[in-house]
Amino acid sequence: MKIRWNPIVKKDLQVTARSMRLSWGLFAYEIVLVLAFLLALAVIQSSNNSYYSSRNIYSYLIYLFPVLAVAQVLIVALIVPIITASSISGEKERQTFDIMLTTCMSPFSIVLGKVVSAVLRILFFVIAGMPIMALSFVVGGLKWSSLVYFVLAIILLCVFSGSIGILSSSICRRSISAVVLSFVIYFVIYVLTFVPLIVTLLLTEDAGESLLILLVNPAVFFEEFFMQVMTGESLLGVAGSNFTRNEVGFLTYHLSQGKTWMFLSAGCILMLSVLFMLLAAWKVNPMNTSGRAISDRAARNKKKVKN
Repeated sequence: MKIRWNPIVKKDLQVTARSMRLSWGLFAYEIVLVLAFLLALAVIQSSNNSYYSSRNIYSYLIYLFPVLAVAQVLIVALIVPIITASSISGEKERQTFDIMLTTCMSPFSIVLGKVVSAVLRILFFVIAGMPIMALSFVVGGLKWSSLVYFVLAIILLCVFSGSIGILSSSICRRSISAVVLSFVIYFVIYVLTFVPLIVTLLLTEDAGESLLILLVNPAVFFEEFFMQVMTGESLLGVAGSNFTRNEVGFLTYHLSQGKTWMFLSAGCILMLSVLFMLLAAWKVNPMNTSGRAISDRAARNKKKVKN
């Protein structure tokens, strides 16, 4: 049975494979990971005056994993919106957007294809960094399943960041404006979601249920993820260990037990990503009210192509 690829994914991967930018990008990515690895080793070594002290250096090599993982998370979070922010707006700047709308692809297929192509390109970088990441598992004693979970978490972050970039690209006509809008949305999600918690703590001195909004914050998700991998405990459970059920709220108290918060947060982030992509598809759709002018231009271009 022949697999039918999304035409946009196939075309973007072919263009990427023929470009030297991918090779140079992989080279720069590896350099950053190697520098993070060497820096972490230097810090670990400096914290031990002697290799034969009671605090053996090998017991600290487990911390190589979060250092390298955080470096990759930061790189991915910065690169993906830049890649996807020029997806639709770049087509508009090259005046090929109207032609793309004349194809048989639905608006959601176009949006999904752009996001999937960005995710696959980023996976090239993640896979290329696996040998360096594996060092922390060989000498650090972590379970190899944690590496698989990390790859899945990176894919989730790619989809989330890509959905933000594609939404901004569908709204803005210029790629620069789309990139700026993407990081504005980043600021709202990553920073302003802490405002209800801060206000609640200032007014009542109790967190209550204000922590629930942090379920859509990827930064909190990765904090919880690393906490579970490194210690097997929930970050919120440890942070709120001195709280009672009434002080942190009934839902927050139960969600902070075990791995419930991490999985629920992953689900919320994925649903928010789907919502962003649906909004982008609605914005791209020439049949909605705001896109009638685009629809007319697409129809004229289709007639020109036939002639």
